[in-house]
Amino acid sequence: TDRKKLHTAPVGQVFRLRPFHVLVATGGGYAGYRKYEDYKLEQLEKKGIEVPVKLASEWEVALYKSVPTRLLSRAWGRLNQVELPTWLRKPVYSLYIWTFGVNMKEAAVEDLHHYRNLSEFFRRKLKPQARPVCCLHSVISPSDGKILNFGQVKNCEVEQVKGVTYSLESFLGPRISAEELQFSQTPLGNSFQQQLVTKEGNELYHCVIYLAPGDYHCFHSPTDWRVSHRRHFPGSLMSVNPGVARWIKELFCHNERVVLTGDWKHGFFSLTAVGATNVGSIRIYFDQDLHTNSPCYSKGSYNDFSFISNNNKEGIPMRKGEHLGEFNLGSTIVLIFEAPKDFKFHLKAGQKIRFGEALGSL
Repeated sequence: TDRKKLHTAPVGQVFRLRPFHVLVATGGGYAGYRKYEDYKLEQLEKKGIEVPVKLASEWEVALYKSVPTRLLSRAWGRLNQVELPTWLRKPVYSLYIWTFGVNMKEAAVEDLHHYRNLSEFFRRKLKPQARPVCCLHSVISPSDGKILNFGQVKNCEVEQVKGVTYSLESFLGPRISAEELQFSQTPLGNSFQQQLVTKEGNELYHCVIYLAPGDYHCFHSPTDWRVSHRRHFPGSLMSVNPGVARWIKELFCHNERVVLTGDWKHGFFSLTAVGATNVGSIRIYFDQDLHTNSPCYSKGSYNDFSFISNNNKEGIPMRKGEHLGEFNLGSTIVLIFEAPKDFKFHLKAGQKIRFGEALGSL
């Protein structure tokens, strides 16, 4: 009579699986499998073996997108802001340094105890002379990273990696008016690509830079230009590492991104910061109204903001090498710009590059 009664639920209720749990478990397991496949591809590339392109099917992309990466990235962001005890900082940061090959000798503050949380460590600043800015070339790398692809834009399609493309219009969104961009000349053609070219004899070029988790996380102005407009695309936060970029067509069009457009001395110029898994936070220093990976924004839309106003006719002037923004982890930057036909890139696909080094010149 002193024994407590045990209350049990029917077996069907105990093992009832909700659709959300099934999606998370299935999608998460598949994402892990893709990570393993990406690792094997990287090993083959290091051995010099060319890997054939194998694009994901629609159901594979849908399954990957079912993983709640936006929610997980917000949770990761909050975790990164938790202050670590002083005694725990060095072991945690040392593990990260060892895993991703971080060079702390370049950091402005080398003492690991200085960084109160992971977020501060990710956004660490460099010593003033760690990244000298090349003065001889017109366009420099805006960040540290790996060159995934570069060259001329052809047929309104841009290569994210060799053999895998995405639509230029889907990526940038509808064209912004010439008045808002302060262009002195009207577009020269009817296609979306031709509409971006404002000067006769010019071509449209692109360059894709992938920032790994161990890279310097800030990005800078790649040239002297004026930023006239910002377009924010809320979207998925799928991984953007080279393996996934080779697997999912139009990956950059699926992901959350911030497109800055304006002009430089040769015409149209744009810089796009693409979000990724655990990189929902994209910060632009001069844009206090920008809030990325926010639950108040839905996928499939975009939000525009103009820096041209009655009080500011010029937009935001940026000098080459000037601080522009930052990620909270690795991600991707895409440059799309107009230049004369004799513009030459000084790059090789797959090479490592550092902020301040030359991308190309006339």
